Amino acid sequence: MGKEHHYNVPHAEEVALLRSRAKSFLARAEDSLAEGDYDIASFLAEQSLQLYLKSILLEELGDFPRTHSISFLIQQIRKIPNRQQLTVLLEKRSDIIRLMEDVYIASRYLPRRYSEEDARLLVNAAKEVLRFGMVL
Repeated sequence: MGKEHHYNVPHAEEVALLRSRAKSFLARAEDSLAEGDYDIASFLAEQSLQLYLKSILLEELGDFPRTHSISFLIQQIRKIPNRQQLTVLLEKRSDIIRLMEDVYIASRYLPRRYSEEDARLLVNAAKEVLRFGMVL
C-alpha cells in the first residue's frame, strides 16, 4: 500500500503558502520587467495579486472561490467589514484591475503583447497591494 497524501493543510499554513507564492510571483514579475519580458511580467503581477486576494478570503472566510477573476475576488472581499481599506485601495485601481483581468485571459487565449508601461503599472499595483497587506 502506498503512502497516504495529506492535502488538507490547516488554513493558517495555506494562507502563509498563498502569500509566500504571491510574494514569489511578484519577485519574478519584477525580474521579468527588468529583463524586458513585459508579457510575462504582466502575467506574473496578475498571479501575485490573485493569490494574495485568495489568501485574504481564506483567512477571513475559511475558503476562497475557485475563480481567476480579480474583480470577483474584490467583490467578495468587499463583504468583509475589517477589509474595507483594502477594498477602497483596490477600487481606486479599477482601471489596472481591468487590465490585469485582460492579461490573464490574453496570456492563455489571445496573441496580445503588453508594453513596458503596462507591465510597470501592473507590477507596481501588485506591489502596492502586497505592501498594504504587509506581505512585503
